[in-house]
Amino acid sequence: MCLIVFDWRPDAVDGPLFTLAANRDEFFRRTAEPINWWHDAPTVLAGRDLVGGGTWLGMSRDGRFAALTNYRAPHEMRADAPTRGTLVSDWLSNSARDSTGNPHDTPLAYLQQVARTGEIYNGFNLLVGDWTRRELAWYCNRSERAPELLAPGTHGISNAVLDTAWPKLVRKRAELHTLLARDAMPPLERLIDLLRDPRLARDDELPATGIPLERERVLSAAFIESPDHGYGTRGTTALRVLVHGDVIGVAVAERSDDNGSHRIVRPGDFERSFAFNVEREIA
Repeated sequence: MCLIVFDWRPDAVDGPLFTLAANRDEFFRRTAEPINWWHDAPTVLAGRDLVGGGTWLGMSRDGRFAALTNYRAPHEMRADAPTRGTLVSDWLSNSARDSTGNPHDTPLAYLQQVARTGEIYNGFNLLVGDWTRRELAWYCNRSERAPELLAPGTHGISNAVLDTAWPKLVRKRAELHTLLARDAMPPLERLIDLLRDPRLARDDELPATGIPLERERVLSAAFIESPDHGYGTRGTTALRVLVHGDVIGVAVAERSDDNGSHRIVRPGDFERSFAFNVEREIA
């Protein structure tokens, strides 16, 4: 997942709590399953990376959420580093444990635990939430910032730290903010279309991340097409979480280039959508 823009309203009383649009960028040869309920973790709704076994973005019936992007630092990449996708799935399945063997209760506590061994992974941003607690937290293992709870507002993450002013992030974050100012609950298809934008940034806007200029140009698009490298945007996810009294409703849609057969269709045209209410535990 390489571009995420989202609007976070933890004080919402009746209406949108969380609105997100996200692109997953990946090599075409890396097999994955489209979003679905996991048979071995039935409360988890997510796509699945069939190489590493984790996921890039998902949610759970009890109100957990997580998403991950890679941090672009090509000269620091290690082939023997553990997969980063399990950092998402461990939170969603509530399988991660603290030093006493208990599951992590809060997003911040989970990220603090991840940060203790963050250096063993290649670079990543990890966004972790709990909609029942109205908490959303972020951590990057290539940043000097400690894990932190996020303030309300419209934010973005690409392949640098939170809200880094890369052209595609700045553009899409602003477009999301403008869209939601006009319509607090746009169709999920509109959120997907927002991110399927192949426009490239100008050369004078490009970051310098240690890759050739031609490659920086290609990767500057929100929707990446790079057939010569067998790489690009593999799917787009739109997510909305609504609160109405004590009810938290979730609606998610994904447009993917792979229907599960592992045959790539460009641009992606396979769509799935799901809706459910968060199931709260009753003490």
